[in-house]
Amino acid sequence: MRSIDVFNGDADGICALHQLRLHTPRPGAQLVTGVKRDIRLLRRVEEAVGCQLTVLDISLDANRAELERLLASGNTVLYADHHYSGELPVSGALTAYIDPSPHTCTSLIVDRLLAGRFRLWALVGAYGDNLDETATALAEASGLRAGDAGILRELGQLLNYNGYGSTEADLHVPPADLYRELCRFADPLEFAGQSALLAGLREGHDRDMARTEELTPRWSFTAGHVYLLPAAPWARRVVGVFANRIARQEPDLAHATLIPNTDGSLLVSVRAPRNNRLGADSLCRQFPTGGGRSAAAGINQLPPELLDSLLATFAAHFTA
Repeated sequence: MRSIDVFNGDADGICALHQLRLHTPRPGAQLVTGVKRDIRLLRRVEEAVGCQLTVLDISLDANRAELERLLASGNTVLYADHHYSGELPVSGALTAYIDPSPHTCTSLIVDRLLAGRFRLWALVGAYGDNLDETATALAEASGLRAGDAGILRELGQLLNYNGYGSTEADLHVPPADLYRELCRFADPLEFAGQSALLAGLREGHDRDMARTEELTPRWSFTAGHVYLLPAAPWARRVVGVFANRIARQEPDLAHATLIPNTDGSLLVSVRAPRNNRLGADSLCRQFPTGGGRSAAAGINQLPPELLDSLLATFAAHFTA
C-alpha cells in the first residue's frame, strides 16, 4: 500500500514524524511538506486512492475539504495535531488525535501515543514550539541531564527557525531534506554533535538574530507590543524565533510581528502572553487567512487596509 507522510516543515512537525517512523518505518513514503505557514498541505496530495496517509501538525479545519476528499477516495488517515480543528469528519477511515491545549504540541501527542519511546525527539519538537516549561519539566521527569536538555532546546529552536519563510527559497534547507537528514540519527544528541547541516543552520540563525538587536516596537499598548520587520529573507526566516524571544522577555504581555509580503499584504505572527497562553488563535481567525493555536497564531496575508483594525483588535483582545 502506498504511504504518504504529510507534515508541517517546522520542528514540531518534523520531530513528530521522525518519532512515528522510528517506531514504524515506511522508507518509501511520499513526503509532503513545506514552510511553516504552508498549512493547507492536503491540497497537494493528488491521485491518492487506497493509500495510508499520516498527517501531522497542520490544522484539520484548514484542510477539511481536502481531508473529506481523501477519505471519500478510500484512503486511511492518521491525523495528529494541536491546532483548532472544528468538528471532526465522521469516518471509520480516520484516526484522529487532536489536542488544542496550549501546553502541548504534535510531538508530545505522538510521544503519548508511543509511550515515550522516543522521548528525546519529542522534547526537541516541544522546545522548538516554544513550550520551554513543559519540555523542561518532562526532561527533568525523564532524568535527562540539564546540559543535554540545553542541547535539545537549541536543536528545537534551530529546526523551528529553518521552517519560517514565504517560500522554500527563503529557507536554508528545504524541510523534506532536513527531515531526511534527521532520519540518519536515532538520537538527537548525536544529530546535534555530528550533522554538518545543523552547523550551517546554527551559523545562519546567529547571523539573522544579530540583525534583530536594534528592533524596537512600532506600536505599543497596555496589552503588548507590535513590531514591524523589513521585507527581507532574513526577517522572514527569523520572525518566529524573534517572536518567541520577545515573548519570553515580557511574559505578561502579548506580542505581534508584521512583515510586508511581496503582494503588499502583511504577514502577521501573534504570541499570547506566556503567563496566559490563550487568545492568539481567536484573534487571528477574525481576519482572512488567519489561524493557529491559542498560544501562537498568525495571518498569512493581511490586507493593508485592515492594519488599523488588527491593531485595535490586538489591543482590546488581550486587555479584556
